[in-house]
Amino acid sequence: MRKKKFSITQLILTVFMLLLTLTMIVPLLHILARSLSDPLQSAGMSSLEVIPRGFSLINYQVLFSNKTLVPSIFNSIFITVVGTFLNIVLTALAAYVLTRPGLVGKRVLMVFFIIMMLFDPGIVPEYMTVKKIGLMGSQWSVILCMAVNVYYLVIMMRYFEDVPVSLCEAAKIDGAGHLRVLFSVVLPLAKPGIATLTMFYGVTRWNEYFRSGIYISSIKKVPLQVILRKFIVDSDVTTIIGTQNLLNYNDLAKIDYTALQYATIVIAVVPILLIYPLVLKYYTKGIMAGGVKE
Repeated sequence: MRKKKFSITQLILTVFMLLLTLTMIVPLLHILARSLSDPLQSAGMSSLEVIPRGFSLINYQVLFSNKTLVPSIFNSIFITVVGTFLNIVLTALAAYVLTRPGLVGKRVLMVFFIIMMLFDPGIVPEYMTVKKIGLMGSQWSVILCMAVNVYYLVIMMRYFEDVPVSLCEAAKIDGAGHLRVLFSVVLPLAKPGIATLTMFYGVTRWNEYFRSGIYISSIKKVPLQVILRKFIVDSDVTTIIGTQNLLNYNDLAKIDYTALQYATIVIAVVPILLIYPLVLKYYTKGIMAGGVKE
């Protein structure tokens, strides 16, 4: 067997991609390293250092002892899980209907959806609607808003259209209804699309802070991103330190607040990083190969 030659072009592209990857990995490793460093040494770390100076969990002890931060994590998990599940179910149902042959008024519906995607009515009508139906202050105000993204709906439709019509017709001959066809035939063959959109929706839900800051007033119900923004963007130290009794005033004076901010970022990023390996296994090609022979 003849070995493939490694060309100069491939070498250049490999080096370029390696350097590009380092520009993304090094900042993350630096954030993690500084959050784990000794507070007395972390302030002198350069932005390229990826190895902790000393070792200390004091930043994470401060964060997890806070009575506001821990509930906000569970709030984010609840909003992300329930919201993403609702997103996927509604998007899949809408995509299935819009991809059925012979659907009456399909063109009108698609024009309507595209107009809604291009011309966003804005936050004011949405705020008035949320207030009118009595969802102000509730986490459901964030979950129900943007339940279906039109752009993701179009992507889902493309995956559903790739499912052979012959399989759906065979299922109907065997007595399957639309829901059975959707959940037993279409969705299993569209797993890469489902996995992709689940990740997109999940990341959007987890990182959502704008609507939460408007619709949810209780600090006990806000997601982690609202706390994160107050601490990192607005430099609201009291949001994290609060009135906890973990440290005395002398110990608080030694805290590296930049490292404490980095620890907060790590807590916010880790859940998303843990989900990626679970989703990547569905990114396979040729999942429908051999399903139907014309």
